[in-house]
Amino acid sequence: MTSSDFTGTDMTARFRALHVPGDPLLMPNPWDEGSAKALATLGFAALATTSSGFAATAGLVDGAMGAVDTLEHAAAVAVCVDIPVNADLEDGWGDDPGEVATTVAEAVEAGLAGCSIEDYSAGADPEIHDIGLAAERIAAAAEAAKEGRGLVLTARSENFIRGNPDLGDTIERLQAYQEAGAEVLYAPGLVELADIRSVVSSVDRPVNVLLMPGMAPIEELAAAGVARISVGGTFSWVAFGALARAARELKEQGTYGFFELAREGRELTTRAFRLH
Repeated sequence: MTSSDFTGTDMTARFRALHVPGDPLLMPNPWDEGSAKALATLGFAALATTSSGFAATAGLVDGAMGAVDTLEHAAAVAVCVDIPVNADLEDGWGDDPGEVATTVAEAVEAGLAGCSIEDYSAGADPEIHDIGLAAERIAAAAEAAKEGRGLVLTARSENFIRGNPDLGDTIERLQAYQEAGAEVLYAPGLVELADIRSVVSSVDRPVNVLLMPGMAPIEELAAAGVARISVGGTFSWVAFGALARAARELKEQGTYGFFELAREGRELTTRAFRLH
């Protein structure tokens, strides 16, 4: 069976099977269909959308894209590659559990293999949800994730990237989300290997970590029991960084040293892109 023969249900099962503690899935985050095809061509087994990377394609900051545009974007990424795609659905665009369930149901319908839901609301009054409400939201999302072809639900505790680096509260939240039905747990912003080990040993679900400056290498993260590793918006920022360096060289130095990098990029896109 080739990857193109997988149905949506098969793709979800395939994605679920890739989560192996100690043998982490490296899951990079494309920001559009072109970058998704390029990363798939490079041999990654699964991809995840990034809210910040997607917003950057429209010249906007993270969180500026709404539910409709984000779901359309995630569906377009999923259909353009033959590997599982996980969608960053931010806070599910609703404080009410029913609203979050509706968002996850739409992600199932869109053909996503997985999605993540945060416990942070970036609305008019930004806040980390009370743990009780946060768990109710994950429970509603988990029920919606079982419908139809289904998808793998990841629950995120946002403490460490929202100004509340409280490891105890983070673990308590992830345990509550586990009991509420989340299949994967994620606390972006953890850097210290000891903290990551504490999270992994405190839960019974696969744990995703976000690569951050100063983190241990992949081999040590694997030894700590991590099951999935993502990069968030980092690759999109790398692309903008390369653009800035090339532009500055042209404008300030009048030289063209960037053509070697351009050659590498063109060779990749030639392999990854098709006429139709």
